[in-house]
Amino acid sequence: MAEADKPGWVEDRRDLEQALETTSGDPGRDTLLGLDKDGTARAYGRIALNPGSETGSGFGGVDPQWRRRGIGTAVLRWQESRLRERLMAEHRKHGVLRTYAEEANASQVALLESAGAHVVRYFTEMSRPLAGELPDADLPEGMEFRTFSADISDAVRRAHNEAFQDHWGSEPRNKERWGFTVGHPEFRPQWSFAVLDTASGEVAAYQLASFDPEGEEIHGYTEGYTMLLGVRRGWRGRKLAPAMLREAMRRFREGGMEHAGLGVDTENPSGALGLYESLGYKPTHREVVFDKTVL
Repeated sequence: MAEADKPGWVEDRRDLEQALETTSGDPGRDTLLGLDKDGTARAYGRIALNPGSETGSGFGGVDPQWRRRGIGTAVLRWQESRLRERLMAEHRKHGVLRTYAEEANASQVALLESAGAHVVRYFTEMSRPLAGELPDADLPEGMEFRTFSADISDAVRRAHNEAFQDHWGSEPRNKERWGFTVGHPEFRPQWSFAVLDTASGEVAAYQLASFDPEGEEIHGYTEGYTMLLGVRRGWRGRKLAPAMLREAMRRFREGGMEHAGLGVDTENPSGALGLYESLGYKPTHREVVFDKTVL
């Protein structure tokens, strides 16, 4: 699938292991595998539902050689049915199946549209070369960078939950989900950091980074990726975000990366897209988010 569809990012073995290890679902009932008569995997489906949420996520796909046979439709119907079971078991009155699709993947987009799902959001992936001068953006007085470590991990988690509580589609990360994030093989603690308010010692902002070793084959260059970036409400308006991105670029470059990358909610009212463009990031591809009511 990845070879044919050329997505911007491909799940690896650890991503699958984390999906099966989570305590918020039942792998035996929340995953589906489609086999041909010889026992070769040709399709898969999976749903995920966080505790207390009414929005479940759908993941799946079909071997390119086996498409146009109704298999994708069958997987999508199974996702809807299984998510409905989960929601009803938790006595939910409403429920939505949310699916992220690459805009360039015409077959997946067409499948979701034909099934009655509707577009609710666009996310743009962006990248910036690290050759030449980096942006001129420094931390204000009274702030300092602290490289990510186990000592500050939970404080950063709590800061993230606070910073993203007013962001579309974001749900709080419990310790298990956070552990999956910072325990992933692609996570790079040496490129990740918090911004501390030296007067109070509190985490005011943070940037977490990762590196996909397959990225060079996909994009044609190595890239350090900002996977989470946030500023707590009490410290907004002090230009912490551009200072963090400059620091991330510096660390990426010192680590041998050729580009810095990140993703942005195109409709984010915070003006993040304009900020990233002003720092030299340019769009590379776009994801479309589809929702379908299942309950």
